[in-house]
Amino acid sequence: MSKAFKRGAAVLALMIASAAFITTAHAQMPTSPWKKGAPFPEPDEELYGVASNGKLYVIGGWGDGKGRGVAYEYDPVTDKWAKKQPMPRPAHHAALAALNGKIYVFGGFVAPATTAIPLGAAWQPVADAWEFNPTTDSWKPLAPLPGARGAAIAAEVGGKIYVIGGATAMEGSKTPFFTAFGPARVLGTNQVYDPATNKWETRNAMSVPRNHAFSGVVNGKIYVIGGRTGHGFILSATNTDVVEEYDAASDTWSMPKERMPTARSGGASGTDGHLIYVAGGEVTTTELVGAYRAVEAYNPATNTWITLPSMPMPRHGVAGAVIANRFHLVSGMIQSAGALTFLDPTLSTHTAMHDILELRFNPNPPPTAAKPTAPAARQDQ
Repeated sequence: MSKAFKRGAAVLALMIASAAFITTAHAQMPTSPWKKGAPFPEPDEELYGVASNGKLYVIGGWGDGKGRGVAYEYDPVTDKWAKKQPMPRPAHHAALAALNGKIYVFGGFVAPATTAIPLGAAWQPVADAWEFNPTTDSWKPLAPLPGARGAAIAAEVGGKIYVIGGATAMEGSKTPFFTAFGPARVLGTNQVYDPATNKWETRNAMSVPRNHAFSGVVNGKIYVIGGRTGHGFILSATNTDVVEEYDAASDTWSMPKERMPTARSGGASGTDGHLIYVAGGEVTTTELVGAYRAVEAYNPATNTWITLPSMPMPRHGVAGAVIANRFHLVSGMIQSAGALTFLDPTLSTHTAMHDILELRFNPNPPPTAAKPTAPAARQDQ
């Protein structure tokens, strides 16, 4: 055999071996835990999400400060959105909860009827309470909240719905609204609604008044996570990392739990019954204005946090819920409201993206054994 032939054969063998190594290594590389769902039909911010009967409901919307009040149903089996009847009185920052196949919507903000303040720079809290029936695609008014507020959290425990926190106008204010740079009242209020009697009762307030918080229910206890203090508008508020646990059975609040790793507000949360997942949110300081990509999970059983793969795109005002071990995150604004993007009408900051995080994703799958290669044919010397 000539030397040239031997060199060529050696090079060919090396190329085949390299290709086999690359193919095997690529097969062993973890795929992304993020998947894509059908885009949201009406991109906006201040959308809220809730899961019911295996479907995702997205309700609300900023609507340029007027309150859009849309309602959409997403079916993960068909990967399709269906538009439902809108809120009878459109509002943004309403709190959502699900019970027995129905969606409950509490409070929120609307644009003041008469004011010279630019649209979106003044929020008027409302006491509206609604029951939405997806089966009949209809809304029913309920006994109103005992006090008008928006940006609260709502959580169902034992067939009752607890509405906690939020923001409202100052007590004794001459106007029914508050503005971005005027005073606002942040609440620790805890009120419970009983659908069976259509009545409200007051429970013990949480120790850290806040709004725009994350939340979840695990083993009959409500967890209020992060949010903002001092004000309802991010321009004048401060984000907090405080985590509080509420036991509805005993009407008691625990000592503060392990702080959330990233203090933020105005994002999405969901739970699989074991962990509480939080995603996105916003921050506005003198030095920084932006939205978060961070996704973190709180484990009440161990009082610990874990960090999960970040969202593909940062967002606040994003709707979220967990369905069948998947954390759905829908639409939202890719910047903080503190950026004052309305000053440039050419900017487009609302995304239709629908990202889905696989919660049972294994980032280190077992290696795939390479298939044995046939022995090379023997060359006579």
